[in-house]
Amino acid sequence: MAPTLPLDQTSVSEPDAKTGKTEQLPALHPSRKEECYFVLYKPPPQDDIPALVEEFLECANFIAQDLEWLLSLPHDKFWCQVIFDETLQKSLDSFLRYTPRQYDEMANSNPAIAEMQKRLHRNIFMTFLRMSTHKESKEHFITPSVFGEIIYDGFLFDIPKIFDLCVIFGKGNTALLKKMIGNIFNHQPNYFNDLNETVPTILQVYSNICEKCGLRLENYSNCPQKIDGQTKVSPMDMPLQEFKDVLLYLCDTCTTLFAFLDIFPEASRTFQKHDFIQRLTSFYELIIPELENTIKKRQFEAASVQNDLWRRLSHSRKKIIETFHQIINYMCLQPILENGSEQSLTFIEDFLQIFTALLHQKRFLTDYDEQFPVADDISLLQQAFPALDETRTSYIIKAVDSAWEACSRKKPVFATGNSHISSASGVSQASAVNGEVDQVLKQPEHENDDNCEGAAAAKVTGVELESLVSQVKDILPHLGEGFILECLEEYNYDTEKVINNILENKISPSLQKVDQSLPRQVNQNQESILSTRRNVFDYDEFDVYTRNTVDQSKIWKGKKKGESGKALLDDKTHIAQQKERYNTYSIVVEDVPVEDGVQFYGDEYDDEYDDTYDVNQIGANDVDSDDELISRRPFTIPRVLRQKEEVEEEEEAEDEVPKEEGPKRDLFVQDPALLREKAEARRAAFCARKGIKRDNAAVVGGAKGQGQSKETLAERRKKETNKSLRANHNRRSLADRKRNKGMIPTSF
Repeated sequence: MAPTLPLDQTSVSEPDAKTGKTEQLPALHPSRKEECYFVLYKPPPQDDIPALVEEFLECANFIAQDLEWLLSLPHDKFWCQVIFDETLQKSLDSFLRYTPRQYDEMANSNPAIAEMQKRLHRNIFMTFLRMSTHKESKEHFITPSVFGEIIYDGFLFDIPKIFDLCVIFGKGNTALLKKMIGNIFNHQPNYFNDLNETVPTILQVYSNICEKCGLRLENYSNCPQKIDGQTKVSPMDMPLQEFKDVLLYLCDTCTTLFAFLDIFPEASRTFQKHDFIQRLTSFYELIIPELENTIKKRQFEAASVQNDLWRRLSHSRKKIIETFHQIINYMCLQPILENGSEQSLTFIEDFLQIFTALLHQKRFLTDYDEQFPVADDISLLQQAFPALDETRTSYIIKAVDSAWEACSRKKPVFATGNSHISSASGVSQASAVNGEVDQVLKQPEHENDDNCEGAAAAKVTGVELESLVSQVKDILPHLGEGFILECLEEYNYDTEKVINNILENKISPSLQKVDQSLPRQVNQNQESILSTRRNVFDYDEFDVYTRNTVDQSKIWKGKKKGESGKALLDDKTHIAQQKERYNTYSIVVEDVPVEDGVQFYGDEYDDEYDDTYDVNQIGANDVDSDDELISRRPFTIPRVLRQKEEVEEEEEAEDEVPKEEGPKRDLFVQDPALLREKAEARRAAFCARKGIKRDNAAVVGGAKGQGQSKETLAERRKKETNKSLRANHNRRSLADRKRNKGMIPTSF
């Protein structure tokens, strides 16, 4: 049996339409295309007008029938029609462009329209699925290299189409879409180049959204800022329709990007070549708070419009965070789980560097940590590499905790474990684009139990409670404060959750029975402010809060009536009052009785005693023995009363004792001039030994009061300016600082 040739190498016999002769033609030839016109797709009508509904159903029925006919064609006929029929490609493109996304609400609830949309949805997907398959069976296939050229050169698939396919058909078709997109990129590597050129365009979209709102992404714009450019309108001043378009554009962009990365995570490396996650977080930190404040403060014609815009913004927030996690998971976490501990060091370092660079993005870190706890990721790193630097990891965890405090939010208690990153497939399946709209970021499972929240929540009172009530009141002014307090207690005093659940009408059944205009109940037993005040003058004679009567005779304004200035000065009663106090100091014993056996040095104090030498502490530093202190001085005969022989013997004994060498101690006060000369000599010797340049002699100048020369004044200013170079550093500058602040009076 002869081997089957691929379709691109097969020839078929076809009769010529003009001559009728049989010709050998390639299987993929334009003449083999069937004449068929595929109509363009139009979105469903917003209003339930019978004429518009009938028009849509008729047009959609034509497209569905033509696609069913196309799918029934044999392998060669199908590919001839796909390659050479331009109307088919335009019809498919129109569906990808205009069909409502699954996160959009259908304004028209006609069941016939919904059924037709479902039929078209299936036929379009099956058509693209067959177009992305190069081998249908053993007999019907195309050479892989030729297949890559056909889909690329014929523009059967491109990056925008792939994005739309992921966001439209992602729900329920994840496995088939992964196989389809992987088959396209594997057989045609040029799509990676196209994707690499598309990433700057996506970043430019984010920059355009910021500029539209009057904001600017720093260091991420490829174009220089125009000096004479017009001032951008802020979201508060923007027309309502334009503001809606910005939010719809943001929601569509974020959802589409996440859908593509969730289906084809291999594209994460291409995105990160452009520092995509750093720019994505900067965009989140800049635009999300601005749009949130605008939705909260702006007036809308209906509450439903505000609810819809808030719902789309919350959906965009969630998709941005999931996109960031998808890239981190594929580039860092998944390789750590798959590789050994030796090979995971590079991926761990990439993870730590990424989060270290994002620690200043407080709002983004808080929202990301709420949905994907950073502590769980770091725990995974520590399990994969036990020798991980604990200083870096603890620094990141503390920075995340400080981000919660900076945003004035209470960090929830997350469930332990790393279940959300246990496997790459689990992450993809759990976070695939499914079209539902989430009002708030994903909460841990144990926090969904409202009863548990209420039991574990700490009671909030006082100013903090008033602040939470005012936050809810600013956004929903029609609610009563009593109802707001009930909601805060029910949802653990989380204002964001309260607002979101009220806007979405998802409050708990216990709150649905409460009147939303319920006022706050006044506590009758509330302690008065006067009873709780504290003052240093409490309970004195003038405390009117504790006394019913006050002696008003002690209270007057200005000079007391009936009292002259002379009488006030002559009043010496205060001296008499102080006399008794000072009399206590007069109790001084002047005559001390002398008891028997007690000896004193003298009866009277000699005022003529010469105390010149008392300042010299002679013998003060000598070590005295105990017997010296307690024994009496031995009796010695005065020299004038001794005999001549005794005096001569004492002088001879003194001559025999060798004299100690050294300068004789001078107990008198030395000449100050001599002391200054010695000090100057010591300073000169020290400066010469250290090589220090001494002050100029001109600094000394002449005698005081006779004026100084210009040279002396200049040298003195120079010395005053540079004196901090040697000692007392900065005393001159600090003195000037004190003087400038008025701490030192300036003399004129």
